[in-house]
Amino acid sequence: MAIFKSGNPTISEKIFQKSITGDQQQVMTVRGTLNKFGFLFIMVMASAFFTWNAFSKGADVSSYMWGGMIGGFVIALVMVFKQTWSPWLAPAYALAEGLFVGAISAYFNSAFAERAPFIIMQAVGLTFGTVIAMFILYKMRVIRATETFKSVIITATMGIAIFYLISIGLRFFNIDIPFIHEGSTFGIIFSLVVVGIAALNLILDFDMIERGSNMGAPKYMEWYGAFGLLVTIVWLYLEILRLLAKMNRR
Repeated sequence: MAIFKSGNPTISEKIFQKSITGDQQQVMTVRGTLNKFGFLFIMVMASAFFTWNAFSKGADVSSYMWGGMIGGFVIALVMVFKQTWSPWLAPAYALAEGLFVGAISAYFNSAFAERAPFIIMQAVGLTFGTVIAMFILYKMRVIRATETFKSVIITATMGIAIFYLISIGLRFFNIDIPFIHEGSTFGIIFSLVVVGIAALNLILDFDMIERGSNMGAPKYMEWYGAFGLLVTIVWLYLEILRLLAKMNRR
């Protein structure tokens, strides 16, 4: 069996192999996974609209932002170890992530209201465009999820995650890494690289979902695969939003 890897830590070979079932009537399918992703995406949009609307009415949505971020992280951790709970936890994760995304989007929209009034629409449009482009490139096999490709993207993703964790730790000591937030040339290049890595993770996610279907993973893994894809798309959106903010600060 080919090595089954993804840069997304929520999707891995062991997770899908452990879930393989002999019941061919209740197996994971690509169509079923995409349908469930659509449902999760609607839930994200609904809770994001809730926090966006609350912010527009003058409410302090910081509790929604932090609650959604921490709650989503905890739910994601539980789901990684309890994939059988995915049909219930994936919608909960989508709602929590929507609270976070809606709040942070509202803050960005307010901060750039004069300089870039359409920054959120631009970020959403670019995210959708990137996802569609990556899906087409994957289906046409223009970009193939070879073992070398997987290794490079996984290593780069882990490096970015570690770097972000270090930067968060340094902030406790009032030490900032300028190019993460500032719109310098190096800062923009850094964000472009991160956006590129996030986009290429979509190729790995599409490949993992397809392989999971071919391996005969059980039906509940459709929820887990949809959750993993949602994780990458939310990351991509946030990085594109960060990039646009940097470009508009120049």
